[in-house]
Amino acid sequence: MPDRTPADEYYVDSPVVRDFIAEVLAARAAEPDPSLLVEALRPAFGRLLAAEGWLPDAFAQPYAASGMGGGIGQYLLYRAADHALTLFSLVVPAGSTTPVHDHLAWGLVGLYRGRQREKVYAPIVEDVAAGIAELELLEERTLEAGEFYTLLPPAGDVHSVETTSPEASISIHLLGNDAGCVPRHRFDPAAGTVAAFRSGYSNVPCEDVLPSAAGQAGR
Repeated sequence: MPDRTPADEYYVDSPVVRDFIAEVLAARAAEPDPSLLVEALRPAFGRLLAAEGWLPDAFAQPYAASGMGGGIGQYLLYRAADHALTLFSLVVPAGSTTPVHDHLAWGLVGLYRGRQREKVYAPIVEDVAAGIAELELLEERTLEAGEFYTLLPPAGDVHSVETTSPEASISIHLLGNDAGCVPRHRFDPAAGTVAAFRSGYSNVPCEDVLPSAAGQAGR
C-alpha cells in the first residue's frame, strides 16, 4: 500500500528555506514555551530576512482574487505535516491596507521588502457570536525592510498593515498555525463589528479545516 503519512510541504524549496526550517523545528522540539521559542528563533529569522534571492518572483506578486481584498497576495512557502507551523509571504500592493485581523498563534513577522505602517489594537469588547467588537488602538509604528516583531496572543495579535513605499511591501510570516486556512477574525473598528474569515493562500487551496484549528476560532 502507498505511504499516506502526512509530510512537510515545501512550496519554496531552497537551501535557505530548508536551513531555516531545520532550525525552527529543532528549536520547537526543544522549547515548548512560545514566549521562549520566539526569542530563541530571532537570530535565525533575522538571517532569513537579510538573505537575498531565496524568494521567487511568483511568491512576491499581488493577487487579484485575494481573500483579504486590495490585491493582497498570501503565498504559502512551507507547511508542517501537522499544520501547526507555516511560513508564508504577504504581498501588500502600494496604497493597500489589510483588514484589521488577528492571527491566533505565536509567530514572528518581518519585512523583506518595502515599507509598512502597522496599527496594533486590543479588543475592549469582543462578542464574536454577536458580531460585536470594540477595539482600542494601542500603537502605530513604521516597519522597514529587515525589521521584525513577535506575536504572542493575546498581546499584539490584532493589527492592520498599510504599504507606505512606492512599491509593494513583502512581509514574511512564521506562525504556529495554518494561518491561511484556519478560521480567524476580521474587525471593522469604525463600525464596531467582527466577523469570521479565512484569508486563504494565493497558491494553495485550503482543505477541510482541521478540528483543532476550528476550535481556535472561538475565543
